[in-house]
Amino acid sequence: MSDAPALELVDVVKEYAGTPPVRALDGVNLRVDTGELAAIVGPSGSGKSTMLHVMGTLDRPTDGTVRIAGHDVSAMSDRRLSGVRSRLVGFVFQQFFLLDGESALDNVATGLIYSRVPKRKRQIAAVETLHRVGLGHRIHHKPNELSGGERQRVAIARALVARPALVLADEPTGNLDTSTSESIQALLHELHADGATIIVVTHDNDLADSLPRQIRFRDGRVEHDSGLVAP
Repeated sequence: MSDAPALELVDVVKEYAGTPPVRALDGVNLRVDTGELAAIVGPSGSGKSTMLHVMGTLDRPTDGTVRIAGHDVSAMSDRRLSGVRSRLVGFVFQQFFLLDGESALDNVATGLIYSRVPKRKRQIAAVETLHRVGLGHRIHHKPNELSGGERQRVAIARALVARPALVLADEPTGNLDTSTSESIQALLHELHADGATIIVVTHDNDLADSLPRQIRFRDGRVEHDSGLVAP
């Protein structure tokens, strides 16, 4: 499966119960290859959040196929899906979701807890990844001793530590000032250059436009994808 795309969605539909039912995703087809850095952008209600949940295996499609690194996750059991998610998908959230009483090192190491990696190896990997995001000098600091930008770098390191096939970043600059947002934006580009596959879900057009590929959603459909070559 080494030649498989990092992410592939085929005719994906997601409906929520109602009268009439709400179709949040309406026949989405998308392929993201290994090593890409892309933005999913669109107005509120366009389907971005639902797309994030489906891509990240946090929600199942009503119809269609979702593959991550060649694994068809659409019909997996919950137990198997949880294992695939822990190995293949890293998440970065706007709110950071760090453990307040734990150091940066321990927060990042939690990204490997479900991968059956021994504690010592988890810590070594966490140190290496913190250096990778420019926080080698803040390894033993707790979240309340870090700036907003540093906390987001810890969250990004936690998402990367297991070297997943895909990193999903939900509004990664949403809680940051302009200068710090620009530094996180630069970090995403550095990680991309280093081989990481990253999809950023955002309403921030400036952030989206800075990335190599923009996938614009409207009414549950892909309205425009700059990664597709016109016929």
